[in-house]
Amino acid sequence: MKTAIIFDCEFVCLEGSQRRFWCAAHDPDPVIAQIGAVKLGLEGEFPILDTYKSYVRPIDRFGKRYPLDPYFTNLTGITEEDIDAHGVALEDALSGVDNFSGGARFWSWGKDEMNMVAISCYVAGIQPSIPASRFENAVKLLVAAGMPIEDLAKTPSNKLADYYNVDHPPLLAHDGLDDALSISYTLQHLMKIGKLQPEVFDRV
Repeated sequence: MKTAIIFDCEFVCLEGSQRRFWCAAHDPDPVIAQIGAVKLGLEGEFPILDTYKSYVRPIDRFGKRYPLDPYFTNLTGITEEDIDAHGVALEDALSGVDNFSGGARFWSWGKDEMNMVAISCYVAGIQPSIPASRFENAVKLLVAAGMPIEDLAKTPSNKLADYYNVDHPPLLAHDGLDDALSISYTLQHLMKIGKLQPEVFDRV
């Protein structure tokens, strides 16, 4: 079955980091601490075929692990214990999600590959293992489905399924997998009701 990979990353921050574009003297580099991904079928009933989640050890540019700020843990639910018990090196997490993809294109709400993957690889001093040509912006799919631009600008990924009143299991905001699921449930719904054609995944 033809598939698309919907993914989302969570990255270290302090309170206010995003407003400051991570430019304050005490802000960490915005490196990945979690990757979540969903394998969405583009045929038949457009099933969710599989999911992937990986915790990533967030490393600074000198190879030292960033401690998680309480604000970040409160925001994402990711704890030091999660990283200690399950965290892997960035290159292993990227290899894992690439293997999970089976060669399918990656879609995120925005450009996580630029804003997080590329920055994290640069800070870690490694070559990105997945080329930029494998990534696309899922916002384009919602534009194709007719979502108003003004609504797109104010709807984060974790609110997307609720925007379309899609029934779904409980989801945690700012969890990589749950945010990817919110996007996936929405795309699945739009394809089922005919507002989004599966062929658009190849055209945008």
